[in-house]
Amino acid sequence: MNTLICYKKCTTCKGVEKIMKDQGLAYELREIDKENPSIEELKAWRERSGLPLKRFFNTSGKIYKDMGLSKKLADMSEEDQYKLLATDGMLVKRPILLVGDEKILVGPDVKKFLLGE
Repeated sequence: MNTLICYKKCTTCKGVEKIMKDQGLAYELREIDKENPSIEELKAWRERSGLPLKRFFNTSGKIYKDMGLSKKLADMSEEDQYKLLATDGMLVKRPILLVGDEKILVGPDVKKFLLGE
């Protein structure tokens, strides 16, 4: 089963959800603002995706900017970064698509994957 992790007010997330519905893809929806990912989930997603941890931060989000994280992340340990991401789903880049047990896509990569780009 596919899982789409998104924020319902995000236009990118809405677009991805529309593409999935139009393509008839089955998925489970998880709202990241209502169900924060755990540290364990974040670690597993990063490992499966092969992406650097920084790609999981919503760098355009208000919380990220208000906290000045662009200047702080480099000095934080990975464990502290995971802990921070797990505190608030709005810090996490979205959408995230879990494709069965095989693939994890984050941010704009989700739409590219769905459109075969």
